[in-house]
Amino acid sequence: MYIFIIFVCGIANFAMHKAMLESNHPLIAEARGSFRRMLGPHGSYFLEFFMLVAAMIFANMDMLSAVIFYFVYTLANCAAAWVLFSNKR
Repeated sequence: MYIFIIFVCGIANFAMHKAMLESNHPLIAEARGSFRRMLGPHGSYFLEFFMLVAAMIFANMDMLSAVIFYFVYTLANCAAAWVLFSNKR
């Protein structure tokens, strides 16, 4: 059950991540430029994937804390996306 919860949160995180990257908001464009210099053109997606895989590995070891932390991370992403899209001019 833990892995399923993290998987659903991971789908939501990737959807929000893609929407934010494609929003062309100046703040996101600046951050995307920094990530491209450090991690390559798809570095932020690799980082997002790494976090998802790590959370799933810990959840597979029956660590409830991994589910809680990843769920809080998803809520933080949701709040950031909401702030970004609600203030879009």
